[in-house]
Amino acid sequence: MTMIDDMKSGAGGAVTALYLGALRQADRIPLSLVQLLARVAVARVFWQSAQTKLASPLVTEQLFAYEYRLPLIDPGLAAWLATATELVGAALVFLGLFSRAGALMLLGVAAVIQVFVFPQNWPDHALWAALLLLIVARGAGAVSLDHLAARLLTRS
Repeated sequence: MTMIDDMKSGAGGAVTALYLGALRQADRIPLSLVQLLARVAVARVFWQSAQTKLASPLVTEQLFAYEYRLPLIDPGLAAWLATATELVGAALVFLGLFSRAGALMLLGVAAVIQVFVFPQNWPDHALWAALLLLIVARGAGAVSLDHLAARLLTRS
């Protein structure tokens, strides 16, 4: 008798059945729900960041000049590019419109932040990257403008 056979019989069998039942229930979670939640969550992070930059452009430029100090780029230009990229990328990801392109934009922002600005915050950046990579790899899901556009374009 193997260990698996032991688990299938008696109390171990009940635990195994319960565990396998839980796995079957988890398999029923629609991927589109996961994609939607990932899009909304990560888009909010970058949207809020852009809103903060827009609320005080002078402070934002000073942050880029004295704290963030990105190499090879003027702080004013860096501030403008970061704000625009966060706004556009977050909107595209949230709406699920050209979501893979938007996710790639935000992955670029996250990479710059990780490498040049706050390398010690890698757990946050890894979380953002995981959500964005899900969107790049699997798309925006069924609850998205990308999905709607694909359905409309393939009807003809």
